[in-house]
This record gives sequence, C-alpha cells and structure tokens, in this order.
Amino acid sequence: MALTHASHRSDGAVLPTSRHRVSVVVPCFNYGRFLRDCVESVLSQDGVDVDVLIVDNASDDDSPAIASALAEADSRVSVVLHERNLGHIASFNEGLWAVDGEYAVLLCADDMLPPGSLARAAALLEAHPSVGFVYGRPVEFCAVPPPPPRLAIKSWTVWSGREWLALRCRSGVNCIRHPEVMMRSSVLRRVGGFRPELPHTGDLELWMRLSAVADVGRVNGPDQGCYRVHPQSLRRTVYGGLLTDLRQRRDAFAWTFKGPGRLVAGAGALHDSARRVLAAEALDRACRAYDRGRPDLWAPWGRRGHGVHSEIPVDELVEFACDVWPEAKRLPQWRKLVRRRRLSVRHAQLLPPFFVSAGVRRAAGKIRAMRWRRSGV
Repeated sequence: MALTHASHRSDGAVLPTSRHRVSVVVPCFNYGRFLRDCVESVLSQDGVDVDVLIVDNASDDDSPAIASALAEADSRVSVVLHERNLGHIASFNEGLWAVDGEYAVLLCADDMLPPGSLARAAALLEAHPSVGFVYGRPVEFCAVPPPPPRLAIKSWTVWSGREWLALRCRSGVNCIRHPEVMMRSSVLRRVGGFRPELPHTGDLELWMRLSAVADVGRVNGPDQGCYRVHPQSLRRTVYGGLLTDLRQRRDAFAWTFKGPGRLVAGAGALHDSARRVLAAEALDRACRAYDRGRPDLWAPWGRRGHGVHSEIPVDELVEFACDVWPEAKRLPQWRKLVRRRRLSVRHAQLLPPFFVSAGVRRAAGKIRAMRWRRSGV
C-alpha cells in the first residue's frame, strides 16, 4: 500500500515481507554491567536476521570478558577489542564501517531494544526505498528490566528529507534519543559517519545529513528503543551543561549546511531559522534566571569576578545569542530580558507578568513534550 509523504498509515502490525539482515553495532566503554542485557535484547529480535559487533574501547572493567563470552556463545556476535581508548566517535564509526547488513543500528551498550523493534523498522524501510533512516518512540528507564513496552503499530509517517530537516531547523533541538534509529546502510555509506568535531551533537548532525539526501520515516505507536538513564551516561557527565549543548547544536547545524544540506532547496533560509531559534532559546534561558529569583542562578550583565556562582551564565548566554544571530536584539526574547534587567531579581520573580510568563513557559514545554511523544517531531 503506497504512502505519500507526511501522511499516515493506520493498520495492524506490519512486518517485512522478507527477512532482512540488520547489523547492530554496540560500542562499549566500562559498561560490562549493562552489556549482556543489551546484546540479548538484539539477539532475541524476531522477523530479521541480526548480527552484532561489539566495539570495546579499552574498558578496564569486565566488558572485554563479557563481550568475548557472548561471542563464544553465539556465532552472530563478534568483538573488536581496542588496546587504547579511541573515543566514542571513533568507535561508532569503526563499527558502522565494518557492518555489511542491509540496515544498520547503533546501540550503546547501556541501552536495549524492545521486542520486535527491528522488524517494525525494517518493514517501513522495505516498503519505502526513498527512506534513509527510520525511528520511533524511545522509552527511558533506570531499572532492569525496562517497563513493559508498547508494541502496537498505530501508523507510519514518512516525511520528505527537506521537510524533516526544516522541522529540525524550526525547533533547534534533536528529537531522537539514539537507540530507536535504523539506517539504510547504503545511504549511511553515501553521507559518511559521525563527525569527530561534534562529540555531543554528532547524532543530530548525522540525522540531518541523512535527511538532506533521503526521506525520513517513523513508526508511530510502539516503543522502538530503550534509553537507559543513569549518572554515568555521557549526556549527564562529559557533555552536560547548557552552553555546551547550545554551542554543539549551533555547530551541528553549521556542519549540516556545509555538507549535503547546502544543496537542499532554501538552505540559507533553513540555516537562518536554526540560528535564530538557538539565539531565542539562549535569551529565554537568561530570562528564566530572573524569573526563578535565585541569586545563585544568575549573574548581572557585565559584572564578573564578584564571587557569584552562576549555574545559568547570563552573560555568556547573551554573548552566544548575539554571536549565533547578529539580529538578536530584535527578538522578542531580548525585549523580555531587558525588562527583567530593569528590575531587581526578586521583583522580576514576584511581579505578575513575569510570574505568568514562567507558568506559560512550563505549559508550553509540556505541550511540546506531548507532541513529540505523539508525532516524533
């Protein structure tokens, strides 16, 4: 049954008409305690032929021993053991270039796959050869096992690559966690792997680069990946921090439009949209510091070195906004911040307009989260 772009297909569970080979790359560094559950969640997938490549990045825990034991127990598992830590981007790319399956999945060793997720993604890719990658809804978990997954397919969505890229430029954020993605290997080889210049947002840039040359699909309804939340994850340690995140997202868009994105219709306007929304977000974050009324969360413009710990660095946020979008002073968020600067932090917190603004912001965030869970964008 044909499916037009940006439309939905509603029917029962859809499986591929033939068994496709899916290569799953599992990079691992000191995640031995998670590795077995991760790999077993792949090997138990129905409806596809899977092979697993574990790339251990010189772990000093029991990861190498567990990886070797998994490979010895199942011929579908192979292992690469690094003698020194090459960094996660190098491990990602090494694994992806080594796979020879028709479809490829990158699954970090602390994450898992829900039952049937690979077959559901493969069915969409099989039905729509124009799609370069497919994703779905991720479920976050802390304990093992993860919560019972949702398995019923409600619909498929297929966007043109430009349309999906435009949605990213209008939002400025990554709508994909990671474990829920399946890529068409031929398209991945065409655009290349993760960029080492983007250790925090390399995944966002890769999805956008893929969308610049191919369409994008989503399986709506079921859980397609299990994303583990724990204190040692990279997003919460090395790459945590507001300014780091904003700067890396800015760089992801810049790299996209230096690469295949530059050939997309209206590329300049799309990039401008992304830069403008990032500037607006930085200024809005600065406004939040005033709205919260927390002296330890803000620093007045132009006043440094006064012993104030700034968890929300207002000066740096304003500097970032002006750098990424030179017309930042014309944005409504700039005017809102100017109004707050004219008042003391306590007055900004207590005055009704700013109190209401904080409530509206929270409500808008909840609406965006609900829309993302439903539509994936």
